[in-house]
Amino acid sequence: MSSKFNVIINNAKNDTDKATVGFVIANAAVGSDQETMVFLSTEGARLAEKGYADDIHEEGFAPLNELMSNFVKAGGTIYVCAPCVKKRGIDTENLVEGATVVGGAKLVEFLAGGTPSVSY
Repeated sequence: MSSKFNVIINNAKNDTDKATVGFVIANAAVGSDQETMVFLSTEGARLAEKGYADDIHEEGFAPLNELMSNFVKAGGTIYVCAPCVKKRGIDTENLVEGATVVGGAKLVEFLAGGTPSVSY
């Protein structure tokens, strides 16, 4: 059985429910001793920008910025799609703690051994 888990988040303020649930699942995975990576892609790349998620709070869940911070504190990794960052003009000097801009090869490397993955 894999000791790794991947969550791909393609949404941000366009669908705050999916963005939030993605980080809820990521926190569950990292809390279950899985090496967990969140890959922020397409519109989800905006979540990597400091302050962007500060006003996202879906009813019934912790605020998104808190979920993201807790995920990183628990040892989770946040990778952000480089072309998605470039397309959206996101300042790579203004990213949330723990976020690293990478190319798609990093995602492929993480998943190559059969790592389970979910997408939101």
